[in-house]
Amino acid sequence: MDLQEKIYVAGHRGMVGSAIVRALKKAGHTQIIGRTSEELDLRDGTAVREFFAQEKPVYVIMAAARVGGIHYNSNAPYDFIYDNLIMSTNVIEAARQTKVKKLLFLGSSCIYPKLAPQPIKEDSLLTGPLEVTNEAYALAKIAGIKLCTFARQQYGCDFISAMPCNLYGPGDNFSLENSHVLPAIIRKMNEAKLKGDAAVKLWGTGLPLREFLHVDDLAQACLILMDKYSEPGTINLGSGQEVTIQALAEMIAMVVGYHGKLEFDKSKPDGTPRKIMDNSRIQALGWTPKTSLKQGIQEVYQWYLWNESTLRK
Repeated sequence: MDLQEKIYVAGHRGMVGSAIVRALKKAGHTQIIGRTSEELDLRDGTAVREFFAQEKPVYVIMAAARVGGIHYNSNAPYDFIYDNLIMSTNVIEAARQTKVKKLLFLGSSCIYPKLAPQPIKEDSLLTGPLEVTNEAYALAKIAGIKLCTFARQQYGCDFISAMPCNLYGPGDNFSLENSHVLPAIIRKMNEAKLKGDAAVKLWGTGLPLREFLHVDDLAQACLILMDKYSEPGTINLGSGQEVTIQALAEMIAMVVGYHGKLEFDKSKPDGTPRKIMDNSRIQALGWTPKTSLKQGIQEVYQWYLWNESTLRK
């Protein structure tokens, strides 16, 4: 990418988007464009088209999305599929109309079938039923992947898609109602420590295996993809390491300094039993993650403590 050409990062203030902006600035990019949701509602097609026509970005990274954990996904499926479908459609179509040089669409490993062979390869997409607790989000992301693929096929657009595993990092959402598992456990552990609670209750059995990637590592992968990758379909972005939810909780308890008991509520859903991706294709481009899970949790916990008073509850 030319360091002086305009790059629009959709969702630039979110956890993922802000990490990408940090990486772009560090790499020397000087024309990074961002708009808050108040300044530009990506669900408004007319507003999105006008923005692209006026700003004329050369590169686009689509990191904006409605996201959340099992509880949030299960309780707001219409909002998840509608908002993510319409945001993706508006941005991808505006990029096509204005002949954007390259677009990167970011999705999630939840696009893959619930019982896909492990590690999950990119060609597992659409080979089986989705996990019901995040079906709405996954369907919207699959549609975004296909829009990019078909824009390439029909119009010759250099639009690519990447699917990260579970992400975490500074700027995460720590709401107990809407967040993902890692930040939710950090907050629960910290509050239990401060209150002196004897036990912390967590959803599910603790047995599901998950793969986690720090957003700064993801951001570096995105820059490599924008420079080196141009293929239809999607490419996996994973750490290559997996951990049970119970082991994750134990690691977080150690970092936080919580010494109480962990109680798993087996009446609550586990989600997909195992979800680790084959990341050989991104590794072949010269990328490997730098942040270990323990190191990343320590950094995020410190960020949480520094910003706790201003975070969404």
